[in-house]
Amino acid sequence: MKIDDITRQSLLYDFYGALLTERQKEVMELYHEENLSLAEIAEEFGISRQGVHDALHKAEKSLEHYEEKLGLVERFNRTSDAISEIDSRIEQMTEKAGDTGFAADLDNIRKIIDKLEA
Repeated sequence: MKIDDITRQSLLYDFYGALLTERQKEVMELYHEENLSLAEIAEEFGISRQGVHDALHKAEKSLEHYEEKLGLVERFNRTSDAISEIDSRIEQMTEKAGDTGFAADLDNIRKIIDKLEA
C-alpha cells in the first residue's frame, strides 16, 4: 500500500470510522494504527488470515462507499487547499503592505484562518 493510500484510508477512517461495525473498527485500528500484520490480527481474533483480509477489505470498501455518497474527505481536502492558498496570498500582501493598517487587517484575517485550522 502506497503512502497516499495509507493517508487516504486514515482520513476515511477519521471521517467515517464510527459508521463501521465494532469488528471492522478493531481490524482497521490494528492494521492501520497499530501496524499489525494480517497474521498477527488473525491470531488475536482467533480467525484465519483470509478472514482478517476479508474484514479489512470490506471495511475499506465501506469507507470508500461512504466517501462516494457524502464526499466529506474531498470537501475537507479542497477546504484545506483553499485555506493554504489564502494564507499564502495574505503573507504576500502583508509583505507588500509593510507597517500599514492594511497589514494589521491582513494579520487579523490570518488569525481567523488559524482558528479554522485548529
